[in-house]
Amino acid sequence: MNRKKLIVFDLDGTLAESKAAIDKEMAERLAALLSVERVAVISGGDWPQFEKQVLGHLPKEAKLKNLSILPTCGTKYYEYKRGWKQLYAENFTDEQKQKIIDSLNQSVDESGYKAKKTWGEAIEDRGSQITYSALGQSAPLDEKKKYDPDFKKRKKIKAYLDKLIPEFDVNLGGATSIDVTKKGIDKEYGMHKLHQVLGIKISEMIFIGDAIFPGGNDYPAKQSGAFSVCTK
Repeated sequence: MNRKKLIVFDLDGTLAESKAAIDKEMAERLAALLSVERVAVISGGDWPQFEKQVLGHLPKEAKLKNLSILPTCGTKYYEYKRGWKQLYAENFTDEQKQKIIDSLNQSVDESGYKAKKTWGEAIEDRGSQITYSALGQSAPLDEKKKYDPDFKKRKKIKAYLDKLIPEFDVNLGGATSIDVTKKGIDKEYGMHKLHQVLGIKISEMIFIGDAIFPGGNDYPAKQSGAFSVCTK
């Protein structure tokens, strides 16, 4: 194996529990890694989630110029140069958003897996991604872990969505989430953007995530050709 120059992580289920902050040990290890290597994090969460889960917990001495942040499955890209700057955002039109939201509601109803109890809104507009969280955006972690550990429920919902909105990409991630992005604008797209911006070959990257299976939102990163490691 040739020397790797970029380590790319998923966030929820990999660096941290779903929507939880990285713990002190993980923060210290990430900072140590950043001191010697380039690192990127690609997650279904939007920019505020990265601030809450990762950036606000890194030590002050962390070498942020070696860190790239790609929210909403790579549909956005942030780099650090005297502060965080957004390089791009592949946002939906209002018409596209409405069609996706309507299709999500229909698919959940037809699947028979609509949750009886939710904590907060189930559908979130993240600009470049629409995310469905089956138990709501603020569901307790224990409840989320019990909801769909084998992805069976979300795979059925995805099957309906794939028929209703074939012009968009639908992927599963986190503990209860379904992410919808523009066709071809996913974590594979994000990996290629990292190559373009950083000048690092895909063969010189490692991707680490928990949803590296067909239909999982980490699978496109593996399809980029990067050496991939699946976590639990």
